[in-house]
Amino acid sequence: MAGYRTRWWAVGAALVVAVGAGLTGCTDGNDTEPRPTDAASAVESAASQASDFWASATAEAERRVDEITKGIDVRDDVTLGRPTTADDGRTTVEVTARNTTDSTKSFVVQVDFKNRHGDFLDTVVVTVSDVRAGGSGEATARSTHKLSGDVQAEVARAVRY
Repeated sequence: MAGYRTRWWAVGAALVVAVGAGLTGCTDGNDTEPRPTDAASAVESAASQASDFWASATAEAERRVDEITKGIDVRDDVTLGRPTTADDGRTTVEVTARNTTDSTKSFVVQVDFKNRHGDFLDTVVVTVSDVRAGGSGEATARSTHKLSGDVQAEVARAVRY
């Protein structure tokens, strides 16, 4: 998860630099006033980088789930609690995996965080390890950064192995 934090920090830093450069370095050659089009272009570029970050985060989560080649899709055996905001501002949600087999199994669950309109905010992968036969196990999914507004959580993928 440190890689996600690093990339998120880098995107934020790029946005600050791009907007700052757009607002302070834009003149018409006569050193009069900044050109709004340059600032808008800088913001658009930063937004594109942020979009690339979200695509990268989703691809990484999917890659981690895909690594389990002998897993069984068990989204119906996984439930999520109600998302809450932790003291650090990150969104958390309890993940419960029910093992319906006759032997101990582990689960990998991809949780997507979305706003109330269904727009993607974040994704994380959590492991629920060593759930006994016929039992349930729990883990906590925690967003990679602060999320605001009415955050919803859904099970994007769940694999038992």
